[in-house]
Amino acid sequence: MTAGTNLSKDTGFTYLALGDSYTIGQSVPESDRYPVQAAKLLRDEGVAVADPVIVARTGWTTDELSTGIQEAGITGTTYDVVTLLIGVNDQYRGRAVEFYKPAFTLLLEQAITFAGGHSDRVVVLSIPDWSVVPYAEGKDRQEISEKINAYNNANRKIAKKMKVHYIDITPGTLNAASDPSLVASDGLHYSGKEMAFWAHKLADTLKGILH
Repeated sequence: MTAGTNLSKDTGFTYLALGDSYTIGQSVPESDRYPVQAAKLLRDEGVAVADPVIVARTGWTTDELSTGIQEAGITGTTYDVVTLLIGVNDQYRGRAVEFYKPAFTLLLEQAITFAGGHSDRVVVLSIPDWSVVPYAEGKDRQEISEKINAYNNANRKIAKKMKVHYIDITPGTLNAASDPSLVASDGLHYSGKEMAFWAHKLADTLKGILH
């Protein structure tokens, strides 16, 4: 987990990324994490963005992310943009979508607070569908996919209601079924190549926010 206080404006726009293994980039180099790749893409296009502050850890559920945010000591800090990608571990542990909805809502409210109360400076990314990766071998792949879809239907509706940006990265993650290069070495998480697709979508959205 990487956490810290807000950076000064002369360092560039500030970016807080909240999440789990997908955000911290489990099994990929730090430079391949999608928040890091997105920041680099923006810099390459002349948008000054500071290194992202990442509060994420492999295995975190919604409630564990909430605890992690408190422990990171960033309460009261304001960021120019905030992203949130969370829920796969709630699904993995068999939690009902009805449990996820209020927990996700609270996290999204907190993300908006971190963005200075500006919902238009917050971006939610959908949960990847891990049913197609090697780790899912022997598991009910269809059930996994259906549950991920249910979670994403929930977070999409909540994001729309709270008027934040939403990026659907899930369809692209299904390409891992036929392209092993999109999967990290652990057979569960996604490679820097797949995260580059997420980063490009995110950078496009952030450009619109940070114009």
